[in-house]
Amino acid sequence: MGIETWLTKVKKSISHSFDSIHGHHVPPNGKPVIKKSRVGVLAFEISGIIPKLNSMWQSLSDNNMARLRNESLSLEGVRKIVSTDDVFLLSLACAEMVENLKVVAKMVSRLSKRCEDSSLRSFDTFFDGFANTGRDPHGWVLSWKEMEVKNKKMERYVTATAALHREIDELTVIENGLRKLTQCSTDHHKKEHNYTMKQQKILDLQHKLEWQKQEIKYLKEKSLWNRSFDTITSLLARSIFTILSRIKLVFNINHGFPPSLPRSLSASATVYPSDHTTNSFNFVSGPLIKSSKHQENNHLSHGFFETNSKIFKPSSDTLGAAALALHYANLIIVTERMIRSPQLVGVDARDDIYSMLPNSIRSSLRRRLKGIGFTATDPALASEWKEALGKILGWLSPLAHNMMKWQSERSFEHQKAMPKTGVLLLQTLFFADQHKTEAAITELLVGLNYIWRFEREMNARALLSCNNFKNMQN
Repeated sequence: MGIETWLTKVKKSISHSFDSIHGHHVPPNGKPVIKKSRVGVLAFEISGIIPKLNSMWQSLSDNNMARLRNESLSLEGVRKIVSTDDVFLLSLACAEMVENLKVVAKMVSRLSKRCEDSSLRSFDTFFDGFANTGRDPHGWVLSWKEMEVKNKKMERYVTATAALHREIDELTVIENGLRKLTQCSTDHHKKEHNYTMKQQKILDLQHKLEWQKQEIKYLKEKSLWNRSFDTITSLLARSIFTILSRIKLVFNINHGFPPSLPRSLSASATVYPSDHTTNSFNFVSGPLIKSSKHQENNHLSHGFFETNSKIFKPSSDTLGAAALALHYANLIIVTERMIRSPQLVGVDARDDIYSMLPNSIRSSLRRRLKGIGFTATDPALASEWKEALGKILGWLSPLAHNMMKWQSERSFEHQKAMPKTGVLLLQTLFFADQHKTEAAITELLVGLNYIWRFEREMNARALLSCNNFKNMQN
């Protein structure tokens, strides 16, 4: 009996060790329960992904889609130097949304590799399949109401995770303060009174430290920290699938969608294309882009993401292709400031702006200045130039400022901060025609040159009159 009892204990010990290695716990009913790994410190990275998805979802609302069609595409600068083709512009908007979603999907794909669920581990494969064919074997596409509920849940996770980050930082401050006090208290040359005060401070900090640890433990339970990779990846995957479905819905990319998928994610938006779809671009009455059979076949033959990337690639005659969009945005903004206050512009500032000009603009500027003359004393002409420059800046300046905003929101330093403006690349200088943009900049510089010289001439005359008046009095 003694030997049998010993053997039973050994078997149980081996079984327990085996289960511990594989993350299982065997309850009395004999069914193993998987102890799924927690995201832990990756919670802070994940908390940066969730707002991006929520922002993408909000940008696809009925109101925002109507605003895109009725306001963004109607910007005077867009019509003048980007395109007047609504379908092309909407294709750019759609392509950018898809590209942004792809970036987030890659982040989620890395997380998915840590999941226990095999379907979640294959997230990237299913995502590509869904993009190309519309097949959703796991039912990851949510209804509008389900998506809204899920977003609120994820926002609570993000709020708690942000609070956790702050409390962990506070814990570090307390620990450092306690460490310094503890080191100082070992100095026996201090007076007894001071020593007692330090001991009391150490005791207070120790109590504060314990309370802080309890607060962190509580926040870990409420935040993303203690959620499993499976739980979080499932939530993120559902968001991504639903957002892509919504993009296809509103932009009329309907190839490959099986009848079982919902025809509208929003009860208030009847946007799914049908045989009765008109050419209307009104979001509520129809899709933003009226697709053709050629477009559908193109997506199917080349792959959805591959086709999308080609659409989003700037053509050779644009500032984006020439890598000049950001540089010209800076140049336009600097010129704008000088035009607003020409009397404050010094010679050095003029030299600085000239050094910013590429050869193409320098050449056209020299040609334009030849017919201007060396004097600038005509108030009527100066007034005409100011009016003309105001009109050019009225449509060109918004695109330049949008370019700066777009770049700032996506810079490395601001990756964790969410875009506040919702600026799309089509509203910037990125897809602007290079020749047309350079012509407009040249005109600004010619006008600036005249009103700058006019202001200097008027100031010189005023100073001369003042000196003559003083001499007369003397």
